[in-house]
Amino acid sequence: MPRRILQGTVESAKCDKTISVRVERRFRDPLYQKTVKRSTKYAAHDPEGKYKEGDKVRIIECKPISKTKRWMVVSE
Repeated sequence: MPRRILQGTVESAKCDKTISVRVERRFRDPLYQKTVKRSTKYAAHDPEGKYKEGDKVRIIECKPISKTKRWMVVSE
């Protein structure tokens, strides 16, 4: 099964080796045919701690690293 790759912005970089990434997706509402934005926050593993709030990053699915971390930062 292929790993998913998502792109988002760093919301929080306060934890050690962990960043919080907000990923927005856009879709068309089935009933009203209006474009709707929804967002989800993911905890991602950042081993070097080089990303700061506001940075655009790409994250990839990986094996569970902790209770909530299942994503790893790939690149900017």
